[in-house]
Amino acid sequence: MSTLTYAVSDSMTMLRRNLKHALRYPTMTLSVVAMPVMMLLLFNYAFGGALGAGISGAPTGGGTYIDYVAPGIILMAATAGAVATAVGVCVDMTEGIVNRFRTMSISRAAFLTGHVVGSVIQTLVAIALVIGVALAIGFRPDASPVEWLAAVGLLTLLTLALTWVSAGIGLVARTPESASNTPLPLTFLPFLGSAIVPTDSMPTGLRWFAEYQPFTPVIETLRGLLMGTEIGNSGYAALAWCIGLTLVGYVWARSSFGRTAKR
Repeated sequence: MSTLTYAVSDSMTMLRRNLKHALRYPTMTLSVVAMPVMMLLLFNYAFGGALGAGISGAPTGGGTYIDYVAPGIILMAATAGAVATAVGVCVDMTEGIVNRFRTMSISRAAFLTGHVVGSVIQTLVAIALVIGVALAIGFRPDASPVEWLAAVGLLTLLTLALTWVSAGIGLVARTPESASNTPLPLTFLPFLGSAIVPTDSMPTGLRWFAEYQPFTPVIETLRGLLMGTEIGNSGYAALAWCIGLTLVGYVWARSSFGRTAKR
């Protein structure tokens, strides 16, 4: 067997390990779903009337506020998965299991690959559940099958990017508690974008930040794919941000894991 074949086999073993952990201890996975769902219910039922009226009540040309806010909340499910990834990596690093892995004849790349792929799968399941809740309470996208496929691809790419970044956070965190707190700004950053209200309604300074932060073009692209609104250059910006964050997270995580291996 070649080196690549061994690496793939070891990565699959680590993936099965992480998925079994998720099934046996589903609390973290459920928390990834719970927060976006609560936000969706809160903004739709508690604030939807006022916020919807503030954006003319027809964000998609005759739709309701749920059609505007749902794509942003769906994206929040992807950001919430970052916390679970950081905690899972940090727990393995601090409890000594990684030291045992290093004494075994397994690929060093398998540890991170198993965590990242496992976390992406769990987060995509959470995103699917959030979409299901959104549809149940009135979200009515008019996307074609091709547009749905593009939306899923964008969410997968964003999830992969955030997972690599959060894996880096988990590697440098000293405790699981700090690993769970550090990614929290990623979870709430969509609120400072166009997830809840259009950026045009914000004060000048905040509007500038909202328009140039990474999540706004992703939200606008996702909203355009699902609801048929204008995408413009947001699609290119969304892909650039996702690819850039993936590369940064990957290099950071691999270098951090390499440094711990030398200790």
